[in-house]
Amino acid sequence: MKSILYPLKFEPVYQYRLWGGRKLESLLSKPLPKNESIGEAWILSDRKDHASKVSDGPLQGYTITQLMKQYPGELMGKLKDRFDRFPLLLKFLDCKEVLSVQVHPSDNQKKYIPDGDTGKTEAWVVLEAAKDSLIYAGLTPGTNKQNLSKAVQSNSVEKHLHSFIPKQGDGIFIHSGTVHTLKGAIVFEVQENSDVTFRLYDWDRTDTKTGKHRELQVADALACIDFEQINIGPVIPVNEGDKTEKLFDDDHFIVWRTQNDSSFTVGYVNEPRILVCIEGNGELYYEDYNFSVNKGDVMLLPASVGQCNFRPDNEITLLEIAIPDKQMPLTNPQ
Repeated sequence: MKSILYPLKFEPVYQYRLWGGRKLESLLSKPLPKNESIGEAWILSDRKDHASKVSDGPLQGYTITQLMKQYPGELMGKLKDRFDRFPLLLKFLDCKEVLSVQVHPSDNQKKYIPDGDTGKTEAWVVLEAAKDSLIYAGLTPGTNKQNLSKAVQSNSVEKHLHSFIPKQGDGIFIHSGTVHTLKGAIVFEVQENSDVTFRLYDWDRTDTKTGKHRELQVADALACIDFEQINIGPVIPVNEGDKTEKLFDDDHFIVWRTQNDSSFTVGYVNEPRILVCIEGNGELYYEDYNFSVNKGDVMLLPASVGQCNFRPDNEITLLEIAIPDKQMPLTNPQ
């Protein structure tokens, strides 16, 4: 029986952030809300408050939440019994100003995670950076709970944060428990499907929308920090041939990056894959149809779709994301 599912594209959900800007309008085709500082575009989200909607085709208007409930086998394949909701959350971030210094709990820190949620391990791919861009990832050696707590009180947290100047293409892995923030960059983010964030420090600034300081969660943040996560820098990609490299390989997600101007294969049999186009454009061929993919698009390939041929119109940079089956060997996109 032919599946009702097909390669699915989704409408981005824009989020105001006091640290955001307007640069996402050059990455995404959907207009930004007027006169708003937009820090985040949620490009694939199975959250109750912000569920992604299919943007075209017969299922236009359906949310990812509805698809997970109605077509779990076709969408998730061999992973259908492991997840009640789609396990990843994908975003673009426009970090015009610095974000709060923050940390996310790990999956086993249940005390700090609301019912139905998870911990949060994430990773970034830098899409745009400048000379004054900074990524803070991990602590400096010698930082402990006591001296970091005192630094929060004295507004001197920055001296305990490891930082570096990112460049376009850098991949940064942020394991749960890692203190982090960034500024002056546009990044793609893949993470566990969680919205649990504890602010340790917010640079003593005021939100112009509310006229107030944003709430901090210092005690919870300190409890969730892994003080062994120090001096985090960019990952070293692993070359897998065919102009493809593996950026991240974690229990929660695997991310490959392909830079190619010739046809190549995407997707895999009986497991979902996600494509994110960060440069260029092309077409994906599935059965008797072709689906356009442009810069900024996210496309979910349901498990029932399997492998497809992708043909760039010019050189393209495409991320392909898999959800690991912890009981099965990991398979590259080729």
